[in-house]
Amino acid sequence: MILTEIEQELFRLRDPGYREFQAKLIPTVAPDRMIGVRTPALRAYAKALSKTPAGESFLRDLPHAYFDEDQLHAFLLSEMKDFHRCLAEVDRFLPYMDNWATCDQLSPKCFRKHRAELLPCIHRWIDSRQTYPVRFGVGMLMQHFLDEDFDPVYLSWVKKIESGEYYVNMLRAWYFATALAKQYDAAVCYLEQGALDPWTHNKAIQKAVESYRITPAQKEYLKSLKIRSR
Repeated sequence: MILTEIEQELFRLRDPGYREFQAKLIPTVAPDRMIGVRTPALRAYAKALSKTPAGESFLRDLPHAYFDEDQLHAFLLSEMKDFHRCLAEVDRFLPYMDNWATCDQLSPKCFRKHRAELLPCIHRWIDSRQTYPVRFGVGMLMQHFLDEDFDPVYLSWVKKIESGEYYVNMLRAWYFATALAKQYDAAVCYLEQGALDPWTHNKAIQKAVESYRITPAQKEYLKSLKIRSR
């Protein structure tokens, strides 16, 4: 009954025009799995459900029928305060992910205060060989370990990922572009040495050149490192 009420509320919140827009952006999700609830409404609903019996029942109900339910699930996990429980729930949820949007929306706030405990989990996710756990691991490494907790070895973790998956390699490129903005000297070596596959190499340069955090001189140098197609 509770789960039916949650589904009914999602349908009440739907925006058909937004559903059509989402369907074009997220091709790995069948359009009939999309309800069309806008992100601010989903976030607000997640906060209302957080720590309630209804929210707890919803988290146990995997897999979900709708993409919007997956999004709601990600926002509920992001609100969790208990690190160890959140981590267990993230591990339970990751195998059901089938799109980049839900993967990238999952960003638990409690991870910020538990970086040391989070790091081995990131390494495990990156080594999983499954598209969205790998993408999630790279995303968490990018979010939490490119500032004061940065170690150059983390660049090698992302470099060593071997994948033919577009959604993995896109985030690898984004990671290196962000690393160029935050840890330029450590990251640029990977481009100078041609350590990345050509597609990821060039995409990282493209994203870095588009960033306002990269200086004009750095942008010109990065452009010179682009691998030209033959």
